[in-house]
Amino acid sequence: MLCKGMGVSQSAYYDWLKRPGKLIAAEELTLRRRMKELFKRSRSSLGSREMMKKLREEGFEIGRYRVRKLMAQMKLVVRQRVAYKVTTKRNFSDSVADNLLNQNFNPTGPNQVWAGDVTYCRTGEGWMYLAVVMDLYSRRIVGWHIDKRMTADLVSKALMKAYNLRNPPSGLVFHSDRGSQYTSRRYRKLLDSYQMRASMGDVGACWDNAVVERFFGSLKHDWLLKIPQPTREHMKKDVAEYMRYYNLERLHTANGDKTPVDYENELKKVSGFS
Repeated sequence: MLCKGMGVSQSAYYDWLKRPGKLIAAEELTLRRRMKELFKRSRSSLGSREMMKKLREEGFEIGRYRVRKLMAQMKLVVRQRVAYKVTTKRNFSDSVADNLLNQNFNPTGPNQVWAGDVTYCRTGEGWMYLAVVMDLYSRRIVGWHIDKRMTADLVSKALMKAYNLRNPPSGLVFHSDRGSQYTSRRYRKLLDSYQMRASMGDVGACWDNAVVERFFGSLKHDWLLKIPQPTREHMKKDVAEYMRYYNLERLHTANGDKTPVDYENELKKVSGFS
């Protein structure tokens, strides 16, 4: 009766009973459990390359081929991202700054070049808008603010938080697009008060702020879109959780496979930077 209900023959069932059970070594079991934990922690966004790096960082001796094989066996499948959309638009009555960056996203030290941008996040209660400030040296998010309105106040508060956290020297370059929030008189005055130099990308050139746009892609499609976002308050807490994960746990190829915080701490050990 059970065989009929499961759709298998009686001979196949008795053949299965005679087979010896497959034993999994303790080391293999530990490895598989850790892979599942890392994959879950990343909200199913950790591919085989990054999984291998995380495991090696924790002391596992493993290659990418084996990681791919184990991920396939455990059905740890990464979902593909969708394209990033530009949200900010220029107000042509405002002045724009020259492009001081020219797609050079690798400054030689912290607090030399920051980049900022705005993206939208959908919740069950309506849209939320997120402004971030990234230090391009380590790819660390040093300031951010989220609100239900996309105004100059949104980007200003993100910059204020970054400035209060880092207290950078004068002359720092702040790069953004030509959205009205960044070209507004209020924001330009804030940059001047912090003795920062404004830099802006060309119109329609998404690659002029590619590093921040990649961050938004990871935030949304590796994190926020993996679970329901019923309320604005839930979204705020979830964004804060990703900021911690991104800065403290997520490995970056540009940082030599270190997290942003670890990359900066490594510089402090070598050069005494503070």
